[in-house]
Parts: sequence; C-alpha cells; structure tokens
Amino acid sequence: MNSLPFVPGLGAHAVTISRVADNQWHAVENDLVVGRGHAARRLDGRTFVSIDTWRGAVFDLLASAIAADRPEPLYTVVDETDQELTAGWERAGFASWRRELEYVVPTALRATPAPPGVTIGEAAEDPLRELDRAIRAEVEAGAGWQTMPAEVLPWQGGTRPMDPSKYAVAVRRDQYVGLVRLATMTRRPRIGLVAVLAGEQRRGIARALLTHVLAGLHHAGVEATSAEVNESNAAAVALFEGLGARRTGSNLELARHAGGSR
Repeated sequence: MNSLPFVPGLGAHAVTISRVADNQWHAVENDLVVGRGHAARRLDGRTFVSIDTWRGAVFDLLASAIAADRPEPLYTVVDETDQELTAGWERAGFASWRRELEYVVPTALRATPAPPGVTIGEAAEDPLRELDRAIRAEVEAGAGWQTMPAEVLPWQGGTRPMDPSKYAVAVRRDQYVGLVRLATMTRRPRIGLVAVLAGEQRRGIARALLTHVLAGLHHAGVEATSAEVNESNAAAVALFEGLGARRTGSNLELARHAGGSR
C-alpha cells in the first residue's frame, strides 16, 4: 500500500491518500474512508478514472494522486449538467475531448426500404468480422479510433468474441457493407454502433438498417431505445433526429495528457 503524506486543513482531522490496489485509491480521515478513486484500462488502451467523494478538497487530493501514479493520458466521462464535477476534473488538468449527445429513439416507425441491390438481415460471424475489420481500418485511416465512443471496442486481431445475434447487416452481392449493433443487457435497449463502408454511404443504408432494427423491437413490445451520438458527427445527428429521436442529455469526455495539458 502506498500512502501520501497527511494533508492538514481539510477538516477536524488530517486526510491521507493511499493506493489500496493497483487501480484504487482511498482518502482516509480519522480512520474513515471519505473518498475513493478508481482507474480502469479499457480494451482500446485508454485509462478512464472516476472519483467518489462529497468534498472538493478530497477530490483534488485523489485526482492529484491518480495523476501522479498514472502519468499516461487519462480520461473520464461526466454528465454535462454536473458542473461541480466537471470543474473538479478541470482543476486536475482535464479538458474537454468530445461531447456525446444522448437520444431516446422511438420504435414505431415506418420501415425504410433498402436501396436497390441491398438486403437487410441477420449476421453470420465470418463475414461480420470481415466487415468489422474493414470499417475499423477506414476509421483509423480517417479520424482515428480515439474519436470513437469508449464503449466501441477496438479490433483485437480477430480474437475478440462477437455475437452475431446482436447485429443486423446490409448485404450487397454477398458482401456485408453495413451494420447495426444492438445492446440489450440494459434497462432500455441501446443502439451501440451504426456503421457503413465509406463507398456505400449516403445511399440510405444506415436508415434502412436502423428502421429494420427498430421495427423488430417494436414488434417485441419495446416502445423506445437509446443511442449516443458524437456531436461532431453531423451525419449521425441528422440520421437520428430524422427518425424522430428526442435528445435527453449529453456527456462530456474529458482528457488529461502528460503534464496536465492536451
């Protein structure tokens, strides 16, 4: 266990910060835990951190301790309406990296026909992996995978488990050209990813895929699903809002690079 020196002036008793595990920190005052910090390295290689305390001074101590132990770039996600939490991370050297808009998407929609020559259906694992690999290569060649939502997993050399039952795909001449992934292990089903190969975009494939998935949910008795869209992705914002999606909030992803600067 690594401990930082006692810091006076936070209350009736001094507070100490201890790393109690490789990725966990505790703030202790008078033998009571008054704050906790946690770091988790996700599959995309980025480390996301969180702090749980009701005292700003303790938050600052925990943030400083985590940054000292984790000099690599650090990330966190906050509700944009939580100004106090956002300010705390900014004091620790974090700055806004991306903004995600949250939507509720109705399922009672008229299905959009797929463009000529394209069919929408269920996925098989091998061609799904091939499409997944191709889409990821296009993203890396363009904006870069670091611009993708944290929950969108990176390519793992073909070893990452893929469940075809969670996907709907668009097919042209026996080749997969687009996909939608649906996450159902949540309170409300969530659209986890919508992607179409660059050469097939702007033809209505994404809309056809989405309405196909939404119609299936409606048939199963689900009235709405959720989705998160990068604010900078104008095409995706237009797609969801064109389907009648209602914006319910937004999250900020903040980043702290080495030395506390971006």
